[in-house]
Amino acid sequence: MNREQAYEILHKYMKGERYLQHSYAVEAIMRGLAKKLAPDDVEYWGIAGLLHDLDEEQCDWQNDLSVHGPTSVEILKKEGVEDQVLFDAICAHNPKSGVKAKTNIQYALLAADPMSGFVKAVAQIYPDKKVASVKHKSVMKRFNELRFAAGANRDYMEAIEFTGLSLDNLIDVALEEMCAIADELGL
Repeated sequence: MNREQAYEILHKYMKGERYLQHSYAVEAIMRGLAKKLAPDDVEYWGIAGLLHDLDEEQCDWQNDLSVHGPTSVEILKKEGVEDQVLFDAICAHNPKSGVKAKTNIQYALLAADPMSGFVKAVAQIYPDKKVASVKHKSVMKRFNELRFAAGANRDYMEAIEFTGLSLDNLIDVALEEMCAIADELGL
């Protein structure tokens, strides 16, 4: 599957602008992480980020978090996709799915997902609400304020360390990559 095919599948099953923007942000961060961890697989890692929440509007994950991830896999299989590495990465971004992160792509997706929302939350407190205004130091300051963006799982973000990268690396990648697509993100 290439990015164009993944994009078509995403838009077939996801309509909400907020969800789409989140998917684009995670795609961008995953591409940035792949440049450091898997330079030959940048597009593939981006696709994993783009499709990681494919089931967001398709299942009742609020009442049963274990279905978030496996439902995306079922959708992809219905679309003719057969890619166990991709399936496992998508499921591992939600440990409640029963798949525990073990590989670099899985840890990267686990970390990139909440980091995208966290950076957006930091941008929202700036007067211009632009990701370009956000500095690394501000993200770290807010990261240590546990009541700020309390829903963003800090343990998941710190899981990037299992890849050999640091939380600082993740923040830098997220800021750079989200700035590059700020218009798409509304930031």
